[in-house]
Amino acid sequence: MKYTKISFHFCFTVIVFMSIILTGVSQTEKFPESSISNGLIQANLYLPDTESGYYRGTRFDWSGVIASLEYDGHSYFGQWFPNYDPLLHDAITGPVEAFDPIGYETAKPGEPFLKIGVGTLKKINDEPYRFTSPFEILNGGKWSVKNKKDRVVFTHILKDANGYAYLYEKTVKLVKGKPEMVLAHSLKNTGEKPIETKVYNHNFFMLDDQPIGPDYSVTFPFDLELISNTRGMGTTVEIQKNKLVFLEPIKPRESIYIVLGGFSDQASDYDITLSNSKTGAGVRITNDRPITNLPVWSIPTTLCPEPYMLVSVAPGETFTWNTTYEFLSEKP
Repeated sequence: MKYTKISFHFCFTVIVFMSIILTGVSQTEKFPESSISNGLIQANLYLPDTESGYYRGTRFDWSGVIASLEYDGHSYFGQWFPNYDPLLHDAITGPVEAFDPIGYETAKPGEPFLKIGVGTLKKINDEPYRFTSPFEILNGGKWSVKNKKDRVVFTHILKDANGYAYLYEKTVKLVKGKPEMVLAHSLKNTGEKPIETKVYNHNFFMLDDQPIGPDYSVTFPFDLELISNTRGMGTTVEIQKNKLVFLEPIKPRESIYIVLGGFSDQASDYDITLSNSKTGAGVRITNDRPITNLPVWSIPTTLCPEPYMLVSVAPGETFTWNTTYEFLSEKP
């Protein structure tokens, strides 16, 4: 068969088009975003948008998605995954949060349930909730954003016919004169039903884009206990009193997942420090609410302590919590 110049160009166009579909985003696509600084930290945030937002999945809260953050020549967040799709459940970056579903167990297939920071979703079947499932968003609520030089304020208002409603505000702000960032949260229950859920921060850390291995450690203010070991403990990581250390690099296409204990019911135990001895980059995370569950997940490109906390809000009441990130820079 003889190929013409036209057929060659047609095939090339098809290949390029398919590559864009497979990667989920073209090189020229732009997303709504905002930049903030306090003179020490420079950060870029993606903004929620139902049509063109960077993240449009149903697992994570759409607010506070940090594309990049730099301090003293170090970088802390970035794209840790190989392929991008705005609807993929974990195609997201930065210290992002996810709320457990509300009303899922009592809903029948086709009926609604709630995910704070996302909206009202449609239950697919009678299977247990899986965050990987492609849930349809029935009611995405209303997002608004206020930008200032050193902060971004996200507001999500949801009025749900199923009896749940809320006003959720999340402020990402940089502290004046300090290498610190605060995630300040406020959740007002404006519905008829109480809101009872858990929320965790996935903390997709990428300290100076360094691969996860023996240069990393994670330190806590209490002696650690191993609650469960799905994979990695004793081979890739081990516990040394109050510290989690890596024995070897995480191999390609492998991961670790463990659940740690030893913390009390005091907020002072929500105090986690990651450090990289090779570059001197580190970060300390504290919160004014106690930890209720403490998984740690990691692959070669990102290290993620995932502390959980309880959220309980009666109708008409407001629940608040604050998470502080202190970015560290030491000479290696």
